[in-house]
Amino acid sequence: MDSGKQITFPLMLSVGTAVIGSLQFGYNTGVINAPQKIIELFINETWYDRYETPITKGSLTAIWSIAVSIFSVGGIFGSFSVGLFVNRFGRRNSMLIANILAFIAAALMGFSKMASSWEMLIAGRFVVGLYSGLSTGFVPMYVGEVSPTALRGALGTLHQLGIVLGILIAQVFGLEGIMGNDNLWPLLLGFTFIPAVVQCILLPICPESPRFLLINKNEENKAKTVLKKLRGTTDVSSDMQEMKEESRQMMREKKVTIPELFRSHLYRQPLLIAVVLQLSQQLSGINAVFYYSTLIFEKAGVEQPVYATIGAGVVNTAFTVVSLFVVERAGRRSLHLLGLLGMAASAVLMTIALALLEVKGMSYLSIVAVFAFVAFFEIGPGPIPWFIVAELFSQGPRPSAIAVAGLSNWTANFIVGMGFQYVQEACGAYVFVIFTVLLLFFFIFTFFKVPETKGRTFDEIAAGFRQTAATGGEKHSPEELNSLGADSQL
Repeated sequence: MDSGKQITFPLMLSVGTAVIGSLQFGYNTGVINAPQKIIELFINETWYDRYETPITKGSLTAIWSIAVSIFSVGGIFGSFSVGLFVNRFGRRNSMLIANILAFIAAALMGFSKMASSWEMLIAGRFVVGLYSGLSTGFVPMYVGEVSPTALRGALGTLHQLGIVLGILIAQVFGLEGIMGNDNLWPLLLGFTFIPAVVQCILLPICPESPRFLLINKNEENKAKTVLKKLRGTTDVSSDMQEMKEESRQMMREKKVTIPELFRSHLYRQPLLIAVVLQLSQQLSGINAVFYYSTLIFEKAGVEQPVYATIGAGVVNTAFTVVSLFVVERAGRRSLHLLGLLGMAASAVLMTIALALLEVKGMSYLSIVAVFAFVAFFEIGPGPIPWFIVAELFSQGPRPSAIAVAGLSNWTANFIVGMGFQYVQEACGAYVFVIFTVLLLFFFIFTFFKVPETKGRTFDEIAAGFRQTAATGGEKHSPEELNSLGADSQL
């Protein structure tokens, strides 16, 4: 078998261990959905014990909304700090350090009931948001850098699989008969310490990213040893060649800060694509479905809405696995286009179902529409924006670009989390019309602007953008022209 396609045990161990961070992110996204009523009761009781007066509806809604959305605020700060860690401590050690935050968050949330403090719950959600924001940068970067070019897309999809598995586990654990009850909800929220312990045990036996060792630390022998272990072969000359070429490119390109990323014409095109792809993931309406799926099914008259929500989680996971197998065959761009179009059609179906609820059988149509919406999301907009950002940039601007993309993703996540309830009240059954319009816009943008990155090395992709910038008639500084280099004829 070609070593570029070889899946070795060290490679799977490294990728699998990293993806525990994605699982944590998914778990903490989904965990807050099921026990909402019980936690609101806890906030009410705590308020009454303190102030000897029942909490007002407005205050309760505000505290609950903050508890849900402060997670995204933590994520914004976390994702923006990715570059500070990965270049100083390396990719693997950064993931190890981030687990400190997971332990702090687990303690804050797990003991919030005992301490009669909803403030601890909010603080814990913020800290676990910080952890998740860092993970959404660390995991795709590490996975992309340890994977062979031929498997980068398929293994990159595992980040998304980790997220959806985390959401599914949270939905199941959140059932009243398991942990979604009055006694066990603090354990449900504090459960994050278990995956953190597992990751802390496994990460030290995983190798550092060979790209980081060669390009950032200039440790060629170490990088070669790691590559031999990851690829399961003694001949790693083509991988080394690719990384050395990238390293030479970097000598000319130097590390790019976030302000430089925005100022340079050279990065304008890939940066715009990276940001819009992240927005296409969050503003597609998927989080509206995840945060409020139980509510949507209730409104649609489904008898057991919690189980319908878990059904959506199962569909979500199944189609992420499908994406894993087709992403290297079909290509990133075509899957993203298919996903966006399918989601737009499903959103139209959902609108019809919610608008005509009194018609017999429409509640079933709403379930089909939600399941289809989720399935198409996992074919394209779910996994692809995460790893394509790492592919669009060479080593110099990559950490800054991933930080900006992460910031865009989390900000959009926060806006949807905070605003959906209010928009839904205003628009009623027609709330998904807004998402349909956005999905069609993202489809048109992807069709005209996003290049196919399947099977191309990082340097070939970056060179394609340098070519566009060089021939676009734009003026460049001497450093930028220097970084266009000899490769720009690609």
